[in-house]
Amino acid sequence: MKKSLLAVLAAGLVATAARAETLSVGDKAPPLAVAKWVKGEKIDRLEPGQTYVVEFWATWCGPCRASIPHLTALQKKYKDKGVKFIGVSVFENDPKAVEPFVKEMGDKMDYSVATDDVPAGAERDEGKMAVAWMKASDEQGIPTAFVVKDGKVAWIGHPMEMDKPLAKVISGDFDISAAAAERREAKARQRKLMTLFEGVSKHLKDGETKEAVAAIDKAIAADRSLEEQIGATKFTLMLRAGDPEASNYARKLVEGCCKDDANALNVIAWTLVDPDSKVDASKRDAKVALLAAERANDLTKGENFAILDTLAKACFDNGNPARALELQEKALKLAPEADDQMKARLETYRKAATEKKDGPK
Repeated sequence: MKKSLLAVLAAGLVATAARAETLSVGDKAPPLAVAKWVKGEKIDRLEPGQTYVVEFWATWCGPCRASIPHLTALQKKYKDKGVKFIGVSVFENDPKAVEPFVKEMGDKMDYSVATDDVPAGAERDEGKMAVAWMKASDEQGIPTAFVVKDGKVAWIGHPMEMDKPLAKVISGDFDISAAAAERREAKARQRKLMTLFEGVSKHLKDGETKEAVAAIDKAIAADRSLEEQIGATKFTLMLRAGDPEASNYARKLVEGCCKDDANALNVIAWTLVDPDSKVDASKRDAKVALLAAERANDLTKGENFAILDTLAKACFDNGNPARALELQEKALKLAPEADDQMKARLETYRKAATEKKDGPK
């Protein structure tokens, strides 16, 4: 169900070359160009004086599914302030799957939803919205959200990290010039990361895990700001290499540079509790996993089913099957669809909680 941060980066970040960014924070937002409105208000254009959230997703994208209930919660929160949320389906393998998916989501996906306008015979990533928004901004992964105010792009990023900037945009306490500068710095870091992971990927293919960690250490030494983005990957590699300092490093990340990054915290926690991990359980620190998962869940306000699933496993590994059961039940209720592994874990927790409650026979 879950992939490590390393797998995600290997599959996406280093597989694509950096492109020139022609759309950034502070620029005029491109027009809407959708093929069909599937749900909610049909929005023809981005009106001046209005605030919009334009979010890109796909039916096959697990992180997109996890962020949908959060987007719905934000739409409800800011509806009275006139903020309009638009979810645009892009990069679809099967465009016909969008409407059934949205119907199945029901109230969990309660905002305007549309499909990208893909010209006949074009590839799935050549839709008008995908090209004008995603490719133009050099955003290569989904979900990605754009906050638009007064016709200008005010913020670009992962929808699970949108709460604070969106609140500032709505309140008027938002410096778009500072946001544009921050965006430029972030893209510069991304280019550094792409170069770094090309080298890390080569080391891993050659079975050189320690050399891969050394390459990451060298990059962090040159630019400390990179640790927030690659620290979780370094920890994963340290654990696989049997480094005795792996647990201490994980705690340092959880309490330091990654403490406000729910996705990185979830990667750290899941790496430590993953039942399919090849790392001996005795070498995985369950207490650090619980610390990371609790923090990630707090940051996402208990609305992210994948993080709840991780936290449940961390609670179970720390001897609390009753809480694990409670959290897993909530995770399954929030999940757009539950895989067999999540269901199996639920039954494991249920059995353990019952046995612990009843005591030895």
